Amino acid sequence: MSDRLSVFKTYKLYVGGKFPRSESGRVYEVSDAKGKWLANAPLSSRKDARDAVVAARKAFGGWSGATAYNRGQILYRVAEMLEGRKAQFVHEVADAEGLSKSKAAEQVDATIDRWVWYAGWTDKIAQVVGGGNPVAGPYFNLSSPEPTGVVAVLAPQESSFLGLVSVLAPVIATGNTTVVVASEKSPLPALSLAEVLATSDVPGGVVNVLSGRTAEIATPLAAHQDVNAIDLAGADDVLAKELEIAAADNLKRVLRPQPVDNWAASPGIDRMTAFLETKTVWHPTGSLGASGSSY
Repeated sequence: MSDRLSVFKTYKLYVGGKFPRSESGRVYEVSDAKGKWLANAPLSSRKDARDAVVAARKAFGGWSGATAYNRGQILYRVAEMLEGRKAQFVHEVADAEGLSKSKAAEQVDATIDRWVWYAGWTDKIAQVVGGGNPVAGPYFNLSSPEPTGVVAVLAPQESSFLGLVSVLAPVIATGNTTVVVASEKSPLPALSLAEVLATSDVPGGVVNVLSGRTAEIATPLAAHQDVNAIDLAGADDVLAKELEIAAADNLKRVLRPQPVDNWAASPGIDRMTAFLETKTVWHPTGSLGASGSSY
């Protein structure tokens, strides 16, 4: 028998590129699908939520200003790191969702593929949703997508990893920064993902991960004047209604919860376009020549 002591993993929040404990000092017990204790996760407070928003806003200029190609490279690096830590995530997903190792491995493989898929969209989405507009006059009229800003994301409650990445990756792929509220019941894959993000060239503050009571964290985020949009994927009907009302105060974009039967299904581009604004620019083409032509 080994005489070594077990080294239990300490899970922490991820805010501004650092790993703080909750400012409240609180934790809560996380159990597997059979009720067995797994770990103590930080129980985030309103102060933690506000700190995360500050970090996300600080990071927004640099991330949104980076080239789409550069963002794609960084996100692909995240997928590489996920591939290298696949065994850890298989273990955590199996515990969180009560899956067999083989089923959990399928979920993790699908998650990594999903991340690669969104990494490939960073420099292509503008061609799909932007372009030139025909106008009656001597003008160029061009529309191009721009990120909305700081987006709060409530991760799905049941799909602790694939669902999480399916709502997180499209937000940052398009140049937004985000505050993610992990699944209340199964936060450990999200907190481990933060460790991958910290070592994958993603600038600190682009993604901030909070764990705890979804309603307690989401309420100040929905009402926060410096949050531009919120994805309510992880909210139940009652909480979603309350958050929509709070979000209306500063005209946040709100993506309402949508029932998802299979997170592994092709996601389309809806979650990317949900948090994009469209900028339209008019530019004169110049004076018409004697023949009526213009450049």
